[in-house]
Amino acid sequence: MTAYDVLRVFCGPRGGYGNELGVVREGSVLPGRDERQEFAAKLGFSETVFVDDPERGVIDIFTPTSRLPFAGHPCVGTAWLLDVPELVTPAGVVGARQDGEFCWIEARAEWVPPRTLRQYATAAEVDGLTPPPKGEWIYAWAWLDEPAGRIRARAFPGRDDGIDEDEATGAAALLLTDRLGRALNITQGMGSQILTAPQPHGWTEVGGRVRLER
Repeated sequence: MTAYDVLRVFCGPRGGYGNELGVVREGSVLPGRDERQEFAAKLGFSETVFVDDPERGVIDIFTPTSRLPFAGHPCVGTAWLLDVPELVTPAGVVGARQDGEFCWIEARAEWVPPRTLRQYATAAEVDGLTPPPKGEWIYAWAWLDEPAGRIRARAFPGRDDGIDEDEATGAAALLLTDRLGRALNITQGMGSQILTAPQPHGWTEVGGRVRLER
């Protein structure tokens, strides 16, 4: 059995919730794309990361059904696990830093695969949603406190891979931050927390707490 770590990324203030992430630290044991795709499908996490160079932070990201050029919670989790200043993804170089209990990455909105950002009038409407039909990646959100930048969100990947709802989605949070042009404090899923902040020249920081499960 290939060795891997399991993290929870974007945990809540008390350390619970967060989105599970599989990380294969020795990516060389599964060098082929088909092998990696098969292993990611077997694990069944929303994303699995294969580390190809731990010192340089070179990584490869897979969902159960596809390879991603960039993804938020895999980058935050892997940056925390490897404790590196940057990650090298197919989309580009992702900056990383540790700040107390939070791990932050810096990335660009154009690296994120297409998402539908759908605003609702109230958080209660977001809470009442059921997963929509497959085919469209939807990030549903509403203001909890607009002046304070607090948001309630849920994410529905729309893929046919058994992941009907994503507990915490850094890439979609990055897109929303880029659109709104302001720092956000997002409560997603059952209780995950994602922090974001726009940066100069089109960059956005995304941060959260990470816990090692096993």
